[in-house]
Parts: sequence; C-alpha cells; structure tokens
Amino acid sequence: DAEYDGLLEELQRIEDEHPELRSPDSPTQRVGAPPREDLGTVPHDPPMQSLRAIREPQEFVRFVDHCRNVLDREPRLVAEPKYDGLSVELIYESGVLRLAGTRGDGTTGEDVYANIRTIRQIPLRLVGGKTPERLVVRGEVYMRTDDFATFNRKQEEAGERTFANPRNAAAGSLRQLDPNVTARRPLRFFAWALARGTSDRPRSHWGCLQRLSDLGFPLNQECERLRPDAAEEWFRALAERREHLDYEIDGAVFKVDDLTAYDDLGSRATDPRWAVAWKFAPRHARARIREIEAQVGRTGALTPVARLEPVHIGGVEVTRASLHNQDEIDRLEVMVGDTVEVERAGDVIPHVVRVHKQARNGNERAYHLPARCPACGEAVARPGDEAVTRCINQGCPARRQGALEHFVSRSAMDIDGLGPKLLHRLVEAGLVTEPADIFELEREQLEQLELVGAKQADNLIAAIRNAHENATLSRLLFALGIPHVGRSLASDLAQAFGSLAALRDADLDAIRALEGVGEVVAQSVRAWFDREANRALLAHLHRLGIDPRIEQQGSRLQGKTVVLTGRLSSMDRGTAEQAVRSQGGKASSSVSGNTDILVVGEDPGARKLTAADDHGVEQIDEQRFREMVGR
Repeated sequence: DAEYDGLLEELQRIEDEHPELRSPDSPTQRVGAPPREDLGTVPHDPPMQSLRAIREPQEFVRFVDHCRNVLDREPRLVAEPKYDGLSVELIYESGVLRLAGTRGDGTTGEDVYANIRTIRQIPLRLVGGKTPERLVVRGEVYMRTDDFATFNRKQEEAGERTFANPRNAAAGSLRQLDPNVTARRPLRFFAWALARGTSDRPRSHWGCLQRLSDLGFPLNQECERLRPDAAEEWFRALAERREHLDYEIDGAVFKVDDLTAYDDLGSRATDPRWAVAWKFAPRHARARIREIEAQVGRTGALTPVARLEPVHIGGVEVTRASLHNQDEIDRLEVMVGDTVEVERAGDVIPHVVRVHKQARNGNERAYHLPARCPACGEAVARPGDEAVTRCINQGCPARRQGALEHFVSRSAMDIDGLGPKLLHRLVEAGLVTEPADIFELEREQLEQLELVGAKQADNLIAAIRNAHENATLSRLLFALGIPHVGRSLASDLAQAFGSLAALRDADLDAIRALEGVGEVVAQSVRAWFDREANRALLAHLHRLGIDPRIEQQGSRLQGKTVVLTGRLSSMDRGTAEQAVRSQGGKASSSVSGNTDILVVGEDPGARKLTAADDHGVEQIDEQRFREMVGR
C-alpha cells in the first residue's frame, strides 16, 4: 500500500506539472478496478470516491488550513478508523434492502446483493425510528483477525486457496458466484456513511452515523467528533490501540462534519477535499530467509515455513513467516537465502509477500516440499487438484499432536492448562493416543511427568472434569476437527441434528439440505463419520459419558440486543456471542438506541459505556451475564 500510494502521488505530481500527459485511463482518474461482468453491475450516484492518503502531520495541517480558508471558519471533524476491507454500497427502499454493490471503478460496482444478504450484521429490513423512503448506506465488509486466522488455516488444511490478509479474504468471499460459499465465510460489516440520495439525510456526518445506529447498523465505537487541534493526539492513540483491535485498520479517516460544506470544499477527479485518510506506517520489513522447513498440521497438510533472521515489525520480533504451499513458493520464486518482504497483520502469522531478487548473491538455493513426511517418514501426496501436499498416514505423530491441540483449545473443549508441550509428553508416555484418552487421565499419572507438579495436576484434573461435565454438542463437533466444520457450522449442525448419533447416521442428502452447506462440505462431514477410526472415537466418548444432546434454544434473551465490552474471564468473545444467540438474543458490536443490554467485562471501552448511559441501556457484569445464558 505504501509503495502504491507513493507511485500514485508521483504520477499525480507529474500530471499536475504536465497536464498534457494526463490520459482518461490514468490511475489518477479512476477508483478501484472495473467490475466483474459475471456478477452484474450496480451504478453509484454519487460516485464512490477514494480518499487522498497522507502520512505526515504537516499534510494534515494543510488539509485543515484548506478547509478553514474555504469555509472561513474552524471545521468540526469526525475521526474514524480506516478499515482494511471491501467498501460496499447498500440501497434500501421503504426500509427493505434492494441493491448492494462493491465500489468497482467508483461509478459502477459489482452486484453482490445475494452475497450481502448472507452477512448477519447487515439488516435486510430496517428497524427503529421512522423508516426513510430511501436510504443509501456505505460501509466496509471485513473479517476479524481471529476469524481470518481460523478461516485461512482451514482453507490450507482443506487444500483450498489461502489469502494473504483479511482484506483479500473479505473481498474474495464477497465476490463468490455462489452465495452459499459466502455464507460460510466469517464476514462482518461496519457502516461509515449515508450518501446523497438518502431521504431526510441529517445535515452533519455525525448525525448520519447516529441515524445509522438507530436504524440497526453496526457502527464502530472508536469514531469521535472533535476539533482539528485534537486530531493528531486521537490518531496517535488509535495507532497505539491498533494491535489490540480485533479487526484490521491501516490508518484513520478525518471528515468535515458539516455536510452542507461539501459543495463549497469540492472534489478532485477521484477524491473529495472534505476528507483525508491519514495512513499508519506500513507493517512490513525486509528479512533474510535462513531456512525453510515443512510443518505438519492435524489434517496432514505440509506447510512450508520460512525461518528468518530476526526482524521487528510493528514492535514485535518476527522469526518465522508462512509460505502457505509449494505453489506459493513457485509463484514468488522464493529460495533459501533470499531477502524477502515480510508483512504482519494483527495476530496472524507473518507471511512473505515478495522476493527482492536484486539482493541475490548466487548462494541461494531452491526449495521443494519433501517427498516424505518430516514427522513420520511416510510418503506424502497431493490429492487431486488441491494446492496442499499432505501426509496421508492417519497415525502420523504430528497429525495426532495437532488434532489433540485443537481438541483441547479454548474454542473447542476448553481444557485450560493442557498445552502443546504437556500434550506431547502425554503422547510420548503412552497415556494419550486419541482425544477420549484425556478424560481417563488420573492425578497420579500426571504427577509422574516431570512437567507437572501436584498443584498443576489438581488444576488440570479439575479442568478436564469441567470440560466433561459441560460438554455441549456444538463444542464437541468443532473439537472433533471435522474438515470444513468451524464453530458456526458446528452450531448449525448441532441445532439441525440434535445428537452425534443422528448426525453419524444422516445420509448425504440430509446434511446437504442444511442451509449454507454445499457439496464439498457435506461430503467432508459424511466421509469423517464413515471412517472406522472416527466411529471408534465416538464410541469411546460415549462410554465415558460424553454424548451431549442439543442445547435447547433458550428464551431468556428472546428479542433482546446484547453488546459486549471489555474482556470476559470465563469465555472468549465468540463463545459469549454464541451464548447470546442460544438464548434467542442478538449479539451486536455497537451500542445504539436499539441495544437492550451492555455486558461489561474487564477494561471496558469508554465509548460504549458513554453510549449506554446516553441511551439508558441496562449494564450488567459478567456474573449476571453468565446467569442469564446459563453458563
């Protein structure tokens, strides 16, 4: 992005100095890319312009000075995070969603109406207040960083295409020709503008954001209305919080709040003069590849990982970067010893984005994934047209280790204290060979291991017992590691079939009939339950009393909208949101006049608390929330 912006700015300067060189197809005269014709098109009126990028405080001062000089007054600004996703426009008529399009080339976008409807945060029918006759909403489709990490890992394990970052994943997901594919992707949405053409549009941008919130759209609580002299401090504070956000941003957007001033301020060919995008410093660096090694995951997927000379990116020391698969190595032409560009996005493992071939000295060497599994020595294979090479040995120790780590993870059976090192030691000692064995561990066995003391053994046995007693069908289905079955689909399968036995005995048509399940997923689920080893595992769990039935849909939160802020000690955000839905409620990301309950955890967000006070929203602590959802 930084290099692109620099080249674009250089081109803009050349064209400003030599207008005769400016052509209609210049990148300075258009926004984005032409829409895909196979998706259909949607016109934008007014056009969806891009924003001029700035990187220095002096550039921001010039922006404010221009606004002040034109308007002859100090402009009030609205500050917002600059989302790293895919911009879209939604058009509502008489309160019903009628059209949805990507930005495209600014004047015409791709028709993604069918796919947009699969994103649960986007209302299909407006709620709250007086419904406008026409509403033109602009916003960002994105993936949270934790959802992206899980999604990309599953893509890699399934031999399907992986994505370089959450933005690419969101864009690729929204442009699917099959909406069922989009429905299985963890997409979310932030609204950031009401465009012209909206009936009774407020006269201020801040007023538009509040109107959107009242109508049920998810808004970002980081947004703030402020004076220009407070903008730089807000920008610096946002940059410091960047690592702790659960979504990707690459800067901040500052817009003049007064919409009536936009005509006076005017626009350039591709960007308005009433807004700027202040970009963060890029989060990438050069590093040399010391070695490339293949790591084996729980499904047998061999992932090439580059071991790097240590480099700091965004305040974090990076020593490894993913190369995804052999096709990616070949596409980038990566060699051991190369100097490469490494990019880090949130908590996602860093990845190599390109090779600096001019830095080669002739000592580099090519790399190919091994013909035999580095963990078990068995031959590997690349099934069909998959991009992933796999170890097909079901008894591979690396596969077994990966499956066990997934089974006990927080999003699965949530057995606290049972980390990778201890699991590896348990396997080595012959105490655990499959997930069910974990529930048969005894305190004395754990104490015999050098890694476990008496107190730790007691805590671990208590955590195992807690997981046994509180196992739910959706958690167990996710923990089993069925290819393509994430937390959301595990919950849907649990609701649809009600028990492991029912799903085990279901035919392919019954699984395929579930909304959002396509042929590949249905075949994957059916194949997993057909394997004799997996049936034996289910029988073992059943003998141990682990055979949960469907969590009955509760009604304690029926019809209520719940927002969470801060950290919960007893569950992660995804689990808490699922608990809300299991009781008939709606989990939202922002506080508005439609919010019924704000759950306040540790280190809550000040803006959500203030918004809750302003709207008179009931505020409860974690203990009260657990009582309401039966946890």
